[in-house]
Amino acid sequence: MTDERIARTIPVPPERSLDEERAHRKRILAAGFRLFGKFGFEEGAAGHITARDPELTDHFWVNPFGMPFAHIRMSDLLLVSHDGTVVEGDRPVNAAAFAIHSQVHQARPDATGAAHSHSVHGKALSALGTRLEPITQDVCAFYEDHALFDDYTGVVLDVEEGKRIAHALGRHKAIILRNHGLLTVGTTVEAAIWWFITMERSCQAQLLAKAAGRVVHIEPEQARLTHGQVGSELAGWFQFQGLLEKVLREQPDLQD
Repeated sequence: MTDERIARTIPVPPERSLDEERAHRKRILAAGFRLFGKFGFEEGAAGHITARDPELTDHFWVNPFGMPFAHIRMSDLLLVSHDGTVVEGDRPVNAAAFAIHSQVHQARPDATGAAHSHSVHGKALSALGTRLEPITQDVCAFYEDHALFDDYTGVVLDVEEGKRIAHALGRHKAIILRNHGLLTVGTTVEAAIWWFITMERSCQAQLLAKAAGRVVHIEPEQARLTHGQVGSELAGWFQFQGLLEKVLREQPDLQD
């Protein structure tokens, strides 16, 4: 199914006022952290998801440094300017979150959301210094649409390193950071989170398949076709909806 046919068969994000959109993005962000905690994407204080503010577009909402993903509520989120100032909130911001996300959001005005964490299979695949291969339908969402940052210089605390990552990401939806982990972006916060979740699972599938034997690749023409069916921003937004409904029902306190 192409982007055009998808647009005719599934709902699209509704129009909202600025205040409504801000509250919505914060709700999705808090839900994303709860899902990351639920799926085991947490490694100590590492990992962050950001949502660009709809009005102050050079500011983003992010998790407080060191707060467990499973505890994060809408009211806990920090609003950070692109010079690193915490404009709203009373906890510190993760320096790596600022160094990476400030540069990604600046380089990609289309990116409303961005997600990065040290998930097990993502960092395992990153240690191989390789990209995802077109071996399943789901991974075709990233076919010719993800990059490899083929370098490692320690914890990213310098905005110059964040700029290098943003440059390597280019116009893609995702990037594998060698010896580090995964980073995804989306035109909606929902899509950014969904791309991370399905990318982590695709890393797991590739590691399992290649450990078991010789893999069979999807032909390039079919991989490109499938990318158009499962890799659009609308598809990413929509595929997050079921997870959102589930986590809101299971953990309604995230909206506090």
